[in-house]
This record gives sequence, C-alpha cells and structure tokens, in this order.
Amino acid sequence: MTPHAGRVPAVPGVITAEQIVETARSIAAVQEPDGGVPWPEGHVDAWNHVECLMAMTVAGLTAEARKGYDWLVRHQRDDGSWPMKTVRGEAVEKNGESNHAAYVAVGVWHDLLVTRDEDFARAMWPAVRKALDFVVDLQTARGEIVWERSASGAPAQYALLTCCSSIYQGLRCGVLLGEHLGEPQPDWELAADRLGHVLAAHPEAFADKSRFSMDWYYPILGGAVRGAEARERLEEEWDTFVVPGLGIRCVSDQPWVTGAESCELTLALDAVGDTERALTIYRDMQHLRHENGSYWTGWQFVNERPFPNEQSAYTAAAVILAADALSGATPAAGLFREAGRYAIPVTDPDTCGCSPAASRT
Repeated sequence: MTPHAGRVPAVPGVITAEQIVETARSIAAVQEPDGGVPWPEGHVDAWNHVECLMAMTVAGLTAEARKGYDWLVRHQRDDGSWPMKTVRGEAVEKNGESNHAAYVAVGVWHDLLVTRDEDFARAMWPAVRKALDFVVDLQTARGEIVWERSASGAPAQYALLTCCSSIYQGLRCGVLLGEHLGEPQPDWELAADRLGHVLAAHPEAFADKSRFSMDWYYPILGGAVRGAEARERLEEEWDTFVVPGLGIRCVSDQPWVTGAESCELTLALDAVGDTERALTIYRDMQHLRHENGSYWTGWQFVNERPFPNEQSAYTAAAVILAADALSGATPAAGLFREAGRYAIPVTDPDTCGCSPAASRT
C-alpha cells in the first residue's frame, strides 16, 4: 500500500482520529465493486466521487481510493468528461458537467500531497489533462465557464457561480500538478486568471442561485475571493444561513441544515483564517453523526428529524476534509487555504474592459 504522509486528523474535543477512520470506513462500505462511490440513491458523479476518494486518502484508506481513481480512468470519455450520472457502470444522464471534470485535478493533486506517489500522479496526468482541456473549451469570452456540454456536444447557455468557483480551484491544482510533472499548462493558468476575475467582479455572469448557501461561500472556498472581500461576503449572509448550534442551511427558505455545506463553510472560514468560527460550525454539525460513523445528509429542525432519511458518503467525506484542515494532520491540510494564493485582486467591473457578452470564444 502507498504510504500515508502524515497522521490521521483529529480535532480535540470534537472528533478523534479513531472516529475519522470509522467515518472513512463508512465511505468504503458503500463503494461499489467497480470502485464507484455512489450517492444514497445509487448514482455516481465524478465530483462527489473524487471528494470521497480524497477523504479516504486522508484517513489512510489508500487502496480504496486508488480503486476509485481507476473507476475515473475507465469511465472518462474521449472528450475528457464523465457522464453526469452513472448507475452500475452505465451512463444514465449523459451530459458532461464542467465542474465534475475539473475536480479530478483537485483529487490527483491532493493525492500527490498526501502520499507523495509521483508514479501515480504521472499515471493520472493524461486523465487530468483531457478533463481540464474539456473545461477550458467551455469558457466564454468574458471568462465564466458554462456548466455543461450536452451529449450531442452543445454547450450550455449559462454558468453557475458555485460550479465556477470549484472549477477555479481545479484549474489552479491542474497548473500546480503540470508544473510539478514538468508539463506546464499556461492556457489553464490564463483561464484561471480570467475565471477568477469574473468570480470576484462580475456576479451578473452567473445564473441566480442565491437561495443556496453554496453560492454564498463557494467563491471563498474555491480560492477566487480572499481578503476584505471574503470577510464582507461572509458577514453579508451569515445570519441568513447559519443556524447556531446546528450548522448551516442548504437553502435560505427552508428549516434544513446540511452536513456537507456546514463542513464546506468550515473549510472556507479556515481558508481565510477565521479559525474560531470554523471550529464552532464544525462542532455544531456533529449532531448529524450516526452511530456507525457515517453522517446524516441533513436535519429538518422544525420537524426535528433527518432529511432526507439517508447517510451520504459525500457528507462523511466533507467531515474528514474539514478535520484535516482544522488539525493540519496531512500535507494536504492546507489545500483550500492554498487555493487563494493566486486570487486576482478585484478590479472595478465598470473599467476592467470585460466583454458583457457570454458567447463562447
């Protein structure tokens, strides 16, 4: 087995290393024989799948994670994408999402940081290169990246803020990986610069999904927004989404907190140095822990019951990644902090010269 460079995370007073391993094993328990890590309803998508592989890697379940990376290689299509949904090895929704493809670069870079396995990174490089080329080909003249390409090859007509924020991190990780392997990719770096500017300065470039908490914190989580702008953004919607003692809402208009979003906010807060509130949110969401180490997806706090009635591997994965960031246990603990290293200073959108058109280049 490839060695784990670091220790298993633990957050004193909140979660132990033994509990983290138990949570990772709850992910491995739902991994399918072919390596896919599905949603509770049974489909696999590349983004959540990669997040689960990252979490298992952090906890030392490297063999299980590598089985999942093999799944990615086998299911990647010639254009570099993955089907939106795959069930038991068969594509059931065939469109390809740009953020799904981009997150593979985050996973492979994360694996290299944790395991220091150069041979594995080189073996995955062709898949990463094809995936990010697919992503960059969906960038518009202004700089946003539309959210999908249809099975027939047609690009979507709009971009999504959360997706593009995650893509920004994927591009930055891909650039770092390419440089490390001696195959620099200046086109990806330019695409990331353009995307980062749009994320920070052009909210009009994205479809309005502001009722979702992800649109609130993801520009910070992905690394495009830092400094005073990040702090202001966090304060603007803090009371809208944060439910003291429980975590954060998935959507602003429902009494429903979710574990994955709470842990992602933890990561975003940690990334900008707001450690106290990061720890508070992380501690608050622990009421979702199941006795077997998995986590309920969410909690409806008016009815006082889990909603939906499921434990999800992606929620367990977010718990592990947040614990790593808070504890500094592995060499990848700073992955989300480092995502903001190359953030583009915000430029006045009235004078930056960006094209208002969303047409593709």
